[in-house]
Amino acid sequence: MERSTDPAPERGFIVAVLPQGIDADEELGELHELARTAVVEPVGELVQYRPHVDRRTYVGKGKLEELKRAYAEAGAEVLLVDGELDPTQQRTLENALQARVVDRTQLILDIFAQHAVTAEGKLQVELAQLEYNLPRMRGMWQHLERLGGGTGALGAGVGTRGPGESQLETDRRIARRRVTLLRRRLAELSKQRQIRRRERQRSSTPIVALAGYTNVGKSTLLNALTNADVSVDDRLFETLDPTTRGFVHDGRRFLCFRTLARQIFSHGKLQGPIPSADLFQQRFEKLAIGARG
Repeated sequence: MERSTDPAPERGFIVAVLPQGIDADEELGELHELARTAVVEPVGELVQYRPHVDRRTYVGKGKLEELKRAYAEAGAEVLLVDGELDPTQQRTLENALQARVVDRTQLILDIFAQHAVTAEGKLQVELAQLEYNLPRMRGMWQHLERLGGGTGALGAGVGTRGPGESQLETDRRIARRRVTLLRRRLAELSKQRQIRRRERQRSSTPIVALAGYTNVGKSTLLNALTNADVSVDDRLFETLDPTTRGFVHDGRRFLCFRTLARQIFSHGKLQGPIPSADLFQQRFEKLAIGARG
């Protein structure tokens, strides 16, 4: 008897703040699908109807107490937030629930990390995650911040840098260096792409672009046109990396690529500034080429 190697899903509790009149089931449908794609089983949810999120606690203070009780009763392991949290909101929820808190952007980036295949795709995802997590690192090392000394800011005082700095500032320093390195590597890969693109332009091969939001059938159409074998599993963001294949129609060769349009960042579900906007620069370059072709 074969034993399943699939990881057991985590138990996730969903929380959302919605304006009056919004259908919660319809609004949260995509978040449920994202959770399942990230191997998280939603075990409960709580919705508060109010015009705006609370600047500190996300939900109102009274609703936060209700959330704490509901989260504990559900036996959840992680809180999923239908929106983007700022660092203060995330720390407040983590402290109140004594649990991991993952907002929509973090959830999508986690899915990207699962599904990135190419070296460039993996670098892009790592960069996006680092840039998103850098301002959210503070709460992880609060018990060590006193080592920094100074008058408030970490490492602000003379003699507090180097070996005597806090673990938080050390980790931030490492993360910033990694961000710089990743940007340099991606810039080099972008130059290589530009060279290959000029070569394709000189060949005058027509380019067909298949663009759209996730899970709308782009890979299925690519497979039908080119006999490719791209995964078509019914999951959000199943195929992250751009895919290019050739096919012949009426004796003429075409290049067909499948990509994800800018809706990934402008779609109403992704609220607030998305720090991973450079993640799909490669996709946008190809999309522009397809439009011109």
